[in-house]
Amino acid sequence: MAISSATLSNINGTDTTAKAGGVDDPGSQDRFLKLLVTQLQNQDPLSPMDNAQLTSQIAQINTVTGIATLNTSVQGLSSQFLQMQTLQGASLVGKNVIVPGNKLDIADGVAQGGFELTTPADAVNVEVLSPAGKVIDTMNIGAQSSGVHGFAWAPGTYDNSSNLSFRVTATSGATSLTATPLMRDTVNAVSASGSNLQLELARNGTIDYSTVKAIN
Repeated sequence: MAISSATLSNINGTDTTAKAGGVDDPGSQDRFLKLLVTQLQNQDPLSPMDNAQLTSQIAQINTVTGIATLNTSVQGLSSQFLQMQTLQGASLVGKNVIVPGNKLDIADGVAQGGFELTTPADAVNVEVLSPAGKVIDTMNIGAQSSGVHGFAWAPGTYDNSSNLSFRVTATSGATSLTATPLMRDTVNAVSASGSNLQLELARNGTIDYSTVKAIN
């Protein structure tokens, strides 16, 4: 009678692969030794366990406890990395970042926005929208390569230049392409959520740091 992998996986009362925090090493080894002694006491005298079987089963419990220790170490490193990332991210407070969003940034009488193309486009058009969503102007930007691009728009005599947004359409021949609108926003605060670093922006709410396209 050999101790199966399933038995080893449940030495601590639950599947070790499902325990993110690891297993109770002393308790697991104690239960394993009790099972091993019981196994030796009840083995078939005509077909006793050989040294290879015994060595294999001892190696299995060492592997289980080793993986649990490794999981604990990795979790500790992950937590320290997130703390370091949060401290570094604090230096972003007050700075501008380029993130996904469609709100125009207006400064010194010029509105700015951007977009990202995954593939080259034959034609790109930008529609400027009023707070109510009405198209108030259209710009034909022409052919653009893949990647991040910016544009500028002069509000002119438009009375309400606050809370303006924009919409980008891109085509290649008769095929519509994906164009992700980008906007500039200011970082007000930095926080951590789970294993993710998050930025609290002045206009775009809370976003994951991984979505930031540029810092300026």
